Amino acid sequence: MTPTAVALGNFDGIHQGHRRVIQPILKSPDRPNPPPYTTVVTFHPHPQEFFTGQPRSLLTPLEEKVAQLQILGVDQLVVLPFDRELASLTPEHFVAEILVKGLQAKQISVGQDFCFGRQRTGTAEDLCTIAAEYGIDVTIAPLKLLDGHRISSSAIRSALQQGDIQQANYLLGRPYSLVGEVVQGQQVGRKLGFPTANLKFPPEKFLPRLGVYAVWANLCDRVNGVLTESSSAIPGVMNLGYRPTVDGHGLVAEVHLFDWSADLYGKTLSVHFTQFIRPEQKFTALDELKAQIQSDCLVAKAVLSNFNHL
Repeated sequence: MTPTAVALGNFDGIHQGHRRVIQPILKSPDRPNPPPYTTVVTFHPHPQEFFTGQPRSLLTPLEEKVAQLQILGVDQLVVLPFDRELASLTPEHFVAEILVKGLQAKQISVGQDFCFGRQRTGTAEDLCTIAAEYGIDVTIAPLKLLDGHRISSSAIRSALQQGDIQQANYLLGRPYSLVGEVVQGQQVGRKLGFPTANLKFPPEKFLPRLGVYAVWANLCDRVNGVLTESSSAIPGVMNLGYRPTVDGHGLVAEVHLFDWSADLYGKTLSVHFTQFIRPEQKFTALDELKAQIQSDCLVAKAVLSNFNHL
């Protein structure tokens, strides 16, 4: 195992607060002789899911997390299986077995509120003390605040549930995204003159408020196994919901891309939420639905003309 600089945490969302924890381990010109590998260490399943037994939806499923970390310049992601054995390690054993023996950590960065070890008894300050015995430097990143409130995954989830995309994106420091493969749909949109790409997304993905959104979309490729977006973004409008007007079955995410006619089946799209337009509603006739989609497109185009793709 190559010596590493390690950032520890759950990092669901890779939001502004998480980036404050990760930044100290990244290579930079003002860091002479940094460890050759920058490593983010996280856990699966989420410890909260392990202890409660309740499935937990994720802001960034694994493939998205890997892509975001690569953008930041992280060399590798280590996902520790969070099981009874790991949960039972004392703070001292966690440092000795995982960080020293397993990862050969030479530098560690954690958030101010980081807890670890059996029953979360170890604090960030405890980590400093234990790691010092091995000559390992520990950076404790202060909490990232917005208007006096901590930036957190919970705050982002709350904003998304309310359809407050601007707030969620501000907390994230980037647009919230839905990544999925384009699959065959019922082609109702095509019959109405608004062909849509239907996305198959990870079942654990956290979804914002159901309804219609102005979005930017990017085609994705996998480069060395990592999802990578194309540089050109395509404007569009997305419906996230159950399509009650056409007796839809199951939740769907369908996006209509403006001025786009190429075949997308089998391709992967990353759709970036820009603004909530309206909640999903049921119409009495398809003509009413078509008129509403036309209106949604006009609103989305106006919105996107004022929002550059990030």
